[in-house]
Amino acid sequence: MASGPDHFRTFAAIDWSGAKGSRHRGIALAVCEEGDAAPTLIDPPGGVWSRTEILEWLLAHRAEPMLVGFDMSFCAPFIERGAFLPGESTQTDAKSFWAYVDANSPDEDLGAASFLDNRRGTHFYLGAADGEKAKFLHFRRAEAIHNAAGFGKATTVYDAIGAAQVAKASFAGMRLLHHLDGRVPVWPFDPAPASGMTIVEIYTAIAARAAGLRKGLSKLRTPEALDEALAALHTRPHTPLARYDDHSTDAILASAWMRANAGRPELWAPAQLTPEIARTEGWTFGVA
Repeated sequence: MASGPDHFRTFAAIDWSGAKGSRHRGIALAVCEEGDAAPTLIDPPGGVWSRTEILEWLLAHRAEPMLVGFDMSFCAPFIERGAFLPGESTQTDAKSFWAYVDANSPDEDLGAASFLDNRRGTHFYLGAADGEKAKFLHFRRAEAIHNAAGFGKATTVYDAIGAAQVAKASFAGMRLLHHLDGRVPVWPFDPAPASGMTIVEIYTAIAARAAGLRKGLSKLRTPEALDEALAALHTRPHTPLARYDDHSTDAILASAWMRANAGRPELWAPAQLTPEIARTEGWTFGVA
């Protein structure tokens, strides 16, 4: 098996948000270096992160040997139906679809809520008025494989209702990825480079399972619970936080998980990741 990139020295995890507005308490950025020190949270320049500030932070650090993980879906399903938005979109690769989403989302701060709102009932499920929810449940290959393996229930970007939905965050993320295209490699749409930053999609539930947390009990809301999970990833106790919210602890744990797993070659060459999937839907780092 070919080895994956081995130049990373810094590991960042970002808990993302698709909420409306320009400042988002749902965004958290945690970073750790090589070794076993616990990840630390990066303070946002304005007290609360904006999506635009995350974009600026990435561009400022793009030359560094850094692996960055975002907890969101990097694209919509394509393989199952041969289109991202059947009957509307004509794009046949993720990068073109990112551009389409960006061009059709006038929302502030790289938001995309209006993109979903304007297509509710056609492509997106936002409530009972949109019809039978089951008709919207289409999945990418990585999500289907992850769900079939019993690691948790990854959701679809077409389901935009409920606490577990990732739809708004993912489409806002596609706008971010469009603005990074050609400036920072995004795996697997781009090959992982031998130097500098690489961005990957992560699923924080995978990190939680690796740390020994059971399904349905994967949120860390006390310092003791966070340190116990970090210890399972061979990471020393963390510096106490001002507040133990899900966004911060998810980012910290995911950063430590990325450090522990970045060198696994099978995660960079999943058996079921084909060139077509890599070009259209992408893949979740950690689904082998």
